[in-house]
Amino acid sequence: MPSAKSVIASNRDAWNASAEHHRSSRTWKRLVESVGTSDFSCLDATLTEQLRDIGLAGKDVIQLGCNNGRESLSLFALGARSVVGVDQAAAFLDQALELTARSPYTPTFVEADVHELPANLCEAFDVALITIGVLNWMPDIKAFFAHAAKTLRPGGTMVIYETHPFLEMLDPESTDPWRVASSYFQTGPVVEDKVIVYEGQAETNGVSSYWHPHGLGEIITGAIRAGLRISHFSEYPYSNREELYDIYEQGYWDVPMCYILTAIKAMG
Repeated sequence: MPSAKSVIASNRDAWNASAEHHRSSRTWKRLVESVGTSDFSCLDATLTEQLRDIGLAGKDVIQLGCNNGRESLSLFALGARSVVGVDQAAAFLDQALELTARSPYTPTFVEADVHELPANLCEAFDVALITIGVLNWMPDIKAFFAHAAKTLRPGGTMVIYETHPFLEMLDPESTDPWRVASSYFQTGPVVEDKVIVYEGQAETNGVSSYWHPHGLGEIITGAIRAGLRISHFSEYPYSNREELYDIYEQGYWDVPMCYILTAIKAMG
């Protein structure tokens, strides 16, 4: 197994290699057409409600793993004073700048590995946002939280809106998608050499990516050890990831498909 540092670098290369595919998608075209309005938001109702409950008005917000900046730009419609988006994939930050050029808002985008953040991002934010997929690209979840928590001022809030780990046990493309396909307690990563896609078919490109399933216990413990106090946790029976997972909204029983976790950084 490669070192954590080389895994993170390989994931960066895999995302950069997939950027052009995302830029040619229907989603990108819709973003370009809609991002220019002052009320633009691509955030769904669940995350929007949670962020309104926290209150972003007049606050400084950082998004860790901002991809093409669409969610970072959406935070201004909720009243954020300033927004910084961090991602290690330069090709997606180029897309973020392209969207920003069409927007009335001016977030700042920083190219960096979360484990090696610039010093000026330390204790500079009231809210840190982490959305779908970010945690699973991290080989060491405890190390990730330790670095992510450093961005918050004392009393600041971390908001995580993620796919539920339960879904990692299922394969929506299987002939029997309801059959358990892997262990909840899987410890090794899923290694792929395909283009990372949200739409269409993933083609082999020879660039390895490493997807790390993390159970809820591991995630919650990682946050607590980073000096964060869990203030809210909710699970939901609907998907916040690719459309092919919508099949699990059509079963006899509801299953956990996504969750929101908020945590407060200790004062002093």
